[in-house]
Amino acid sequence: MSTEHNKALVDRITEEGLNQHIPALVDELCAPDFVFHNGSRTIQGLPVYKRYIAQFFRAFPDIQFTTEDLIAEGDTVAVRRTFRGTHKGSLMGIPPTGKQVTTTVMTFNRIANGKFVEGWNNADDLGLLRQLGVIPALFGFVFLTGLATGISLIVLLRKVLK
Repeated sequence: MSTEHNKALVDRITEEGLNQHIPALVDELCAPDFVFHNGSRTIQGLPVYKRYIAQFFRAFPDIQFTTEDLIAEGDTVAVRRTFRGTHKGSLMGIPPTGKQVTTTVMTFNRIANGKFVEGWNNADDLGLLRQLGVIPALFGFVFLTGLATGISLIVLLRKVLK
């Protein structure tokens, strides 16, 4: 298949599969032994992958992906997307917060014989968790820790230099 055809497949999975919430499209566009690498987790097979994406549709019923960059070479298509949605359902044990989130996702897709066979996904999960209020802003913690350490050093130096 041509790189243009492969890019069209990625566009189709974004617009129909993700934005229109049609997980059945996965059966049409992915090989039966499709493998999805998401950070440290590897998902093998279409049933498991469809359950994985369905959890996001439940958690973010208004989920929308915008393609920011789409680059293809050979059998690989790289896509950078912006993910937007309102957290209205449970996600990995996190109860709904009602918060609107925006985060980035980058995926490399390998395509063979007109079907997705493998994907490598890297999402800003930390940013997502911060927006949901699950993880506090680390800057404040680091700043306060640094301030406390600095004050402690000043007090220690004053004692030593007396």
